[in-house]
Amino acid sequence: MTDNAASPDGPLVTGSEIARLAGVTRAAVSNWRRRYEDFPSPAGGAANSPLYALADVQKWLTKQHKGQAVSPEVELWQALRAAYGEQLVAGLAEVAGELAGEDSPGLPEEIAGRVRTLARTEAPVDLVNALTERFMDSARRTGSDQVTSERVARAVRYFAPELPTDATVFDPACGIGVLLLTVAAEAGVSRRGQELDADSARFAQLRAGLMGRPDVRVVAGDSLRADAWPGLKAQLVVCDPPAGVTEWGREELLLDSRWELGTPSKAEGDLAWLQHAYAHTAPGGNVLMVMPASVAYRKAGRRIRAELVRRGIMRQVVALPPGTATSHALPVHLWCLRRPETAGGTDTHHTVRMVDLTGNSPDGPLDPRPDQIANVPLVELLDDTVDLTPGSHLRARYRDYPGEYAALRRELTDELRRLAALLPQLPPGEGPGSLDGATTSVADLARAGLVTYTSTGQEPVSASEQLDTDYLNGFLRSPANARRSTSTSGTHRLDTKGARIPRMGIDEQRRYGSAFRALSAFEEGMRKVDELSRQLAELAREGLAAGALAPGE
Repeated sequence: MTDNAASPDGPLVTGSEIARLAGVTRAAVSNWRRRYEDFPSPAGGAANSPLYALADVQKWLTKQHKGQAVSPEVELWQALRAAYGEQLVAGLAEVAGELAGEDSPGLPEEIAGRVRTLARTEAPVDLVNALTERFMDSARRTGSDQVTSERVARAVRYFAPELPTDATVFDPACGIGVLLLTVAAEAGVSRRGQELDADSARFAQLRAGLMGRPDVRVVAGDSLRADAWPGLKAQLVVCDPPAGVTEWGREELLLDSRWELGTPSKAEGDLAWLQHAYAHTAPGGNVLMVMPASVAYRKAGRRIRAELVRRGIMRQVVALPPGTATSHALPVHLWCLRRPETAGGTDTHHTVRMVDLTGNSPDGPLDPRPDQIANVPLVELLDDTVDLTPGSHLRARYRDYPGEYAALRRELTDELRRLAALLPQLPPGEGPGSLDGATTSVADLARAGLVTYTSTGQEPVSASEQLDTDYLNGFLRSPANARRSTSTSGTHRLDTKGARIPRMGIDEQRRYGSAFRALSAFEEGMRKVDELSRQLAELAREGLAAGALAPGE
């Protein structure tokens, strides 16, 4: 059962809708679910987004004295969800048509009656906006990419340029009009949109009419295959295109004049949308595109990215915080383009502004700190990858190379001194083979109760004060025992039970154990030195190449 379904006994509600009913926060509803055994059981949904029968919830809220009267708006919303299910946008369009005085034959009479009743006490635009807010919240919770999230819209509004009063804003994939109706709020700006889903396009147009916006025109249709605005040149194009779509019409559009930066591959539908938006941009106009982060570095789009940079079209890339998009937690980018003033010309802009907000909260401020901004020269971007990921460029600029190099150098020097102290003094012994005489097997030690094994069943440890563990493991790693652990095929197997160790008193064992223990610590230190050396050489080479470090005298 989906989020927009209804149970046989009536509509289903989410946790956030229960919070609205009760006039509390979502956290309070979560606490009720944990604390009260009689809280209604889920009637649908998924484990991480359960749905509850509205009637059961209302009874429970009344019993616990936590409820409040259900508003007519909530009742209308629940009725819409029950009637339209996953086609909720169609229901919203029918409601908007009813409020606009259109004939809405698809609207059930029971819902139409609720709409007419509400319209007597509430402004139609307020009612539509309230339903839109509930729909967007529902899409956010279900991870749908059916609508642009408010967080994305907020970011586009923040980075959008100011427009003259006679400007045109265009959105070729406008959905229900989230970006088209909210970005660039200057009075007098005309707005044009196109949307593949006919219900969404109708709702966006009707909502604009109820908002008193005669300057808005939205048409239904496939923007890439059947452009409804072929001659339109807008001062601002905004777009949150469908992500990851491969069937965007490449085969029939191979010779299309819109691909002035290069023909996108089948997998690069995002770059097809970008060039469609750019084709509708007036000289000196701007494009703000919401793009998946991977488009900034994927090999298939390198040529088009290079053209954007080479011609000075790409002005800014903003990496937005994870959680900004509706449908996933991965970060998305906002690409900010500007068409040169002269047709087919190249802009004289020499840098791309990189902004990395990925460390911010998705609901936090959008004003970047100085350390989150880098103006990257075009020549630095035009390499073999043309990587437009802001983070990769900011790390190089704001990394404290001198400080890191000095700290790593000190750590390596200290570790080398410690290693010299760890390496034990080993005077001459009695000669090779002098310990081969009196030996015993680990299996015999185990039968005598002097050895036990770790939880893995492989590593033996002393179980008696008569046996030193370091002495035991030191001899187990000797070349002779290593040969015993190697099969005739050359495969090494750990068979400690067949290993043999020399017999000696506990004091002598401890002397050997101390030496073996020091060697183990020395080996561990050498591994650390190896890693420090690698990090130090890599940092020094990168710092020298970037100009952050210089050769000594």
